[in-house]
Amino acid sequence: MPRRKRPEGTRAPNGASSIYLGNDGYWHGRVTVGTRDDGRPDRRHVQAKTEAEVIEKVRKLERERDEGKVRQPGRAWTVEKWLTYWVENIAAATVRPTTMVGYRASVYKHLIPGVGKHRLDRLQPEHLERLYARMQQNGLKAATAHLAHRTVRVALNEAKRRRYITENPAKVAKPPRVEEEEIVPFTVAEARRILAAASRMRNGSRFIIALTLGLRRGEALGLKWSDITVTWKHGCPKKSACRTAYRAEECEQRRGSGTLTIRRAIQQRVWKHGCPDAKPCGHRYGAHCPQRHSGGVVATDVKSRAGRRTVGLPHPVVEALEEHRARQQVERETARDEWEEGGWVFTNRWGRPVHPTVDFDAWKALLRTANVRDARLHDARHTAATMLLVLQVPLPAVMEIMGWSEASMAKRYMHVPHELVTAIADQVSGMMWPEPEPGDGRDTAESGPELTADQVAAIRELASTMPERLRVRFEAILSDDAGGDDPLVGGVVPT
Repeated sequence: MPRRKRPEGTRAPNGASSIYLGNDGYWHGRVTVGTRDDGRPDRRHVQAKTEAEVIEKVRKLERERDEGKVRQPGRAWTVEKWLTYWVENIAAATVRPTTMVGYRASVYKHLIPGVGKHRLDRLQPEHLERLYARMQQNGLKAATAHLAHRTVRVALNEAKRRRYITENPAKVAKPPRVEEEEIVPFTVAEARRILAAASRMRNGSRFIIALTLGLRRGEALGLKWSDITVTWKHGCPKKSACRTAYRAEECEQRRGSGTLTIRRAIQQRVWKHGCPDAKPCGHRYGAHCPQRHSGGVVATDVKSRAGRRTVGLPHPVVEALEEHRARQQVERETARDEWEEGGWVFTNRWGRPVHPTVDFDAWKALLRTANVRDARLHDARHTAATMLLVLQVPLPAVMEIMGWSEASMAKRYMHVPHELVTAIADQVSGMMWPEPEPGDGRDTAESGPELTADQVAAIRELASTMPERLRVRFEAILSDDAGGDDPLVGGVVPT
């Protein structure tokens, strides 16, 4: 049906959409969606071969305008241009350097080569899904494709927030399924062997607190002595001479308690090239550049606000830390002027923080010494969380100890051990199939052991010394439970 012409001498109201047939043979539509930065109306243009198509496009623009989903004016971004801007100017200023390593790898190695030529507002979920499939066909793991998916989803969320796109196609695209690696926490026997071996190695208390308190690697290596407070109490009897002659920390039976506050973490950052672009050093990696910078071991804030926490120290952990403090003092005196005092709890031979790679090698050596199966250092954190589950610690307290910001983390870290499964099964058995209580039956096997002749003689002698009333009752009980010619021989001990 052709559009009705407006009566002559009238005009459309300000801001109304317009549809007309151009001299080029195409139908055109213009929709006012807002105001530009300079105050002029922001009118968007659409065109099609038929009037019906233009009407549909105009109505779509009007709906987007009314819902606040119209993209920003100006030439549309390409995916490559937006991802480059996002990763270097937005993400780099807001996320941790270790996170940036993954972001840059996904953007420059996979996303830009795979979908970078698309216009940002025309990127479809199918484009991303085909990219993930190609990545896996080229031999990459599903986890790598999943990381690329998470990266582009975050980047496009920011583009949508700035109205460069109206919808995020990465939210619709289906990433490849990643098979979660089964985590098996250490058993009690394995944990005890690890603790015993750690007490005999240098910096061994670092693994003791990892296994018992669940600290992350960076959190443990970032501890300073100022973060630890210890209170000693006498363990000897209250009126002993030790309490008047010695201080609590000098008592042979002393008991220590304390707290550990987590404020920082040690991270290993990637070295960057410092050579000028006009005269590169020729090395591929920044770590080999003679003018490298911004890398190495650095101390940073903890992962999140929930990570800044205070946890209690059990007495054995306090003792292990005090022994470690004494050994560190010997190393400090041996190193003399070479020692760099930083107050770190765990150090190398010169007082500097332990390098994460050295810490990893020490953990693997500890497992071999303790004759325990090979496992990740992070599995010690899973073990600590599982221990809290077995001890039935309330979830809010577990979140505080472990430094979790979301309760959903418990599902990932807390595993139900075999011992707990069997204990629950025993409880179900006891509830549904209770064992019969001892009754008044004459069954010797259920009531107690049979009486020998010597025992009968001893009982008669004991009964003869009792008052008459008690003696009669006592012999009556034995006679009821006895059998044979003698009312006592072959009887049972009443229960």
